[in-house]
Amino acid sequence: EIYRCDWSSDVCSSDLENVIQRQRPEIVFHAAAYKHVPLLESQVREAVHNNLIGTKIVAEAAMRGGAERFVLISTDKAVNPTNVMGATKRAAEILCQNLDQTSSTRFTTVRFGNVLDSAGSVVPLFREQIRAGGPVTVTHPDITRYFMTIPEACQLIMQAEAVGTGGEVFVLDMGEPVKIAYLAEQMICLSGKVPGMDIKIEFVGLRPGEKLYEELFHDEEQLMETGFSKLRLAKARVYDGDVWFRCIQELTEACRQPDQQRILALLKDLVPEFVSGQ
Repeated sequence: EIYRCDWSSDVCSSDLENVIQRQRPEIVFHAAAYKHVPLLESQVREAVHNNLIGTKIVAEAAMRGGAERFVLISTDKAVNPTNVMGATKRAAEILCQNLDQTSSTRFTTVRFGNVLDSAGSVVPLFREQIRAGGPVTVTHPDITRYFMTIPEACQLIMQAEAVGTGGEVFVLDMGEPVKIAYLAEQMICLSGKVPGMDIKIEFVGLRPGEKLYEELFHDEEQLMETGFSKLRLAKARVYDGDVWFRCIQELTEACRQPDQQRILALLKDLVPEFVSGQ
C-alpha cells in the first residue's frame, strides 16, 4: 500500500499508525523525502519536518507495528552535505542506525546517486528543452553526477535489504561520475541535432546549496565487499544514541516555531560535517 501524507498533521500520523497496524507489513521501504536542493535551502523547517521527523514517525510506527525490516532510501548528497536536503538525509541515516540498536526491527540504509529518467532528473528536463529547440541549461561546465538506471537501483535496493543484518549503510557502486555537459551533448546528438549549432548549451551557474561533485561515502566510512558486485558496505560511524535522541527532541520542538536559524543551528549539531553557506 502506498501512503502519502503531510507530517504537520497529527491526524495524518494517526492514520499512518492505523495503516501499519492494519496491514502489518514485514518490510517498510521509506523513500519519501523533499529532494529539491535549492528550494529547501530557504525552507529549512519543512525539510527537517519531512525528511527527518517524518522518517522518525514512519520508523516508530513500523516498530510498533512489528515490522521485521525497515529500509531507508538515502542519497549521495548525505555525504559531507553542503545543503539542507543532504543534511536532513544524513540525519535520517543516523536516526535509523540508532533505532537499530534499540529495536527488534532491522534498520538498513541504502545510499546512491541520480537515477536516469526518474521524476525530477535532468534527463526529462533536457528532453523537453531539446524538443523546444533549446537552450539546454547546465549549471556549470565541470559539474558531475553519478547515474544509474531505474532497474539497477531497484535490484540493488532489494539486494541490500536481503543481506543487511541491521544498522548498515550500503553504498551502490555507480561507476564513474558523468559530466552533465557531456550528457547534454549526447542527448542533443541522439536527437539528430548538433550541439552548439542546432541546440545551444547554456551555463546558468550553480544553484543554492549545489556541489560541483558528489561523494558516495565519507572518509571515515571504510568500504567493504558484500558478495554482490555493485553493492558495498560503508562501515558506520558510532554516535551516542542518548545525546543524539535528545537533540532530535530539541529539533522537533524547534520545528513548532518559525525560527529557521535555530532549526539550522540544531541541524548542524546533529550533523557535524554539514557545511552550509547560511
